[in-house]
Amino acid sequence: MDNLIAWKSSPRRKPLVLNGARQVGKTWLLKEFGRLHFANVAYVSFDNNPQMAAQFDGDFDTSRILTALQAEARQRITPGETLVIFDEIQECPKALTSLKYFCEDAPEYVIAAAGSLLGITLHSGTGYPVGKVNTLELHPLTFCEYLDAIGEGLLREVIDQGDEKAIDSFSARLTSLLKSYYFVGGMPEAVEVFADTRRLADARDVQNEILLGYERDTSKHLDLRETEFTLAAWNSIPAHLGRENKKFVFGHIRDGARARDYRSAITWLCEAGITTRVPRVAKPGIPLSAYADESAFKLFSVDVGLLAAMSQLDESSVVNGNALFTEFKGSLTEQYVCQELVATGFSPCYWSAENSSGEIDFMVQHGGYVYPIEVKAEENLRAKSLAAFNRTHEGMRCRRFSLSGFRDEGWMRNVPLYSIGNVRNWTC
Repeated sequence: MDNLIAWKSSPRRKPLVLNGARQVGKTWLLKEFGRLHFANVAYVSFDNNPQMAAQFDGDFDTSRILTALQAEARQRITPGETLVIFDEIQECPKALTSLKYFCEDAPEYVIAAAGSLLGITLHSGTGYPVGKVNTLELHPLTFCEYLDAIGEGLLREVIDQGDEKAIDSFSARLTSLLKSYYFVGGMPEAVEVFADTRRLADARDVQNEILLGYERDTSKHLDLRETEFTLAAWNSIPAHLGRENKKFVFGHIRDGARARDYRSAITWLCEAGITTRVPRVAKPGIPLSAYADESAFKLFSVDVGLLAAMSQLDESSVVNGNALFTEFKGSLTEQYVCQELVATGFSPCYWSAENSSGEIDFMVQHGGYVYPIEVKAEENLRAKSLAAFNRTHEGMRCRRFSLSGFRDEGWMRNVPLYSIGNVRNWTC
């Protein structure tokens, strides 16, 4: 919301494209933004709306289009006072193209478009308005946002303040809540249902509906052969992340799978916003992106709760002790860390040695430093890979994310998993 407010008041404001996977809350956020910060909202959805899509078949006369938008939304559109929302814009590629003309010919109007990315960037023949739009990314709720949503906002404040002793004193409660987050995840509807009923099964029902919707979207936008490859890659994610070596191996999708058959499928999943590709870096240099090896990568889901649903994780794993962390530590904990890093603005990579088994789970760049990150699902404080890496790479700021409290060992700092959303807790 803060970013949307800044966009509204910017003297260089362009039409906005709000990106994100389906069901992360884009429509709700834009409507709420309009309700709070504008005199009125003109909302137009292009989903199953051929009448409105036809308005973009001719020229891109912004005055004519605005007249049609007013009639469709039944709202007077006033420059600077009305938020115009184009929803499901991927269903009308020419409406996406029109944003260029609104930027050039009618910049006084405030226009925001929401798209799930399904079919947007890869839509053949679409003139994406490069350089003529602002973009924002919307992700599932982070753990701290989850705390707000389920009535634990005071604990979120403890994490935000960054007092290490205070955070450590609430470790038992925060660990329990983190377990529930691993199951519920951050998809807004799943969180809302769980907040209302406190039933994990209700959240799982929502997750299964979302997963079914992703499959339907895939078959809607791709042909039969592409759909087969894309769904096979998507459904292989739990098995890949459940392995000790989480590098994505095409041969693990199915017997005889070839990289050339699945590369475009994985690109599509990433463009759709439902997976995150984490590339290997050959060297921990700055910028990290310059050392990325695109042939080697890990593939994560958009949300830890959806991964739990895909893995058919039973709710008893949340209730019974620490089984959630011990039995599923490989997949869920790294998935959680990955999406927290992405949601807070990082582009994570990972590192592995050329001729040994040494590996660093994640690497991020911040403030001119590289942060090698080792992820531990429990309170295991052994960090052999990280220690070996530190001995051969000077100038790194090593971090270990685990269920243990804050601990500074000089060469490395341990940071509790539940506090990594406050970046200041571990980048200072």
